[in-house]
Amino acid sequence: MAKGKGGNVVARVEQLVRPVVEQLGYQLWDVRYEKEGPNYFLRVFIDKEGDMDTADCETVSRALDPLIDQEDPIDESYYFEVSSPGLGRRLTRPEHYMACQGKKARLRLIRPDEEGNKEYVGTLAGFVAGRPVLITADGKEKCPEMSALALAKLCDDEDLFAEKN
Repeated sequence: MAKGKGGNVVARVEQLVRPVVEQLGYQLWDVRYEKEGPNYFLRVFIDKEGDMDTADCETVSRALDPLIDQEDPIDESYYFEVSSPGLGRRLTRPEHYMACQGKKARLRLIRPDEEGNKEYVGTLAGFVAGRPVLITADGKEKCPEMSALALAKLCDDEDLFAEKN
């Protein structure tokens, strides 16, 4: 089940949209129901092999919009969005860690560990025994509990804002 606010809404929407998303040839990466200021947003994140563009998001949005309207899983008014998880994507499920093995990631803890570290950066080595496995730059293996994580995301967007010589 996806994490995020509105857990019941997220679970209902995920169950509703997953078959359609997969039938269209995409992977359902995440579903989030979030409040930003006075507005609510229902966000469906999709992925596929190769490059994604706005046409992919539009295709899925057009397929899901009437389905979600018909089922009406949300009481309040909200904005509906379909997008790619993009660069710096959040890792919220075991399958995310498995799909991103070998990639650089950042794990931020809710509280510092016994060594005083609140953040780990390294290479994802998978997901074992209910925990993400990260190999840090100094070769140490870190396997925090999922419940201890404040944030887990890929670091594939770090070079975008680096100064060029």
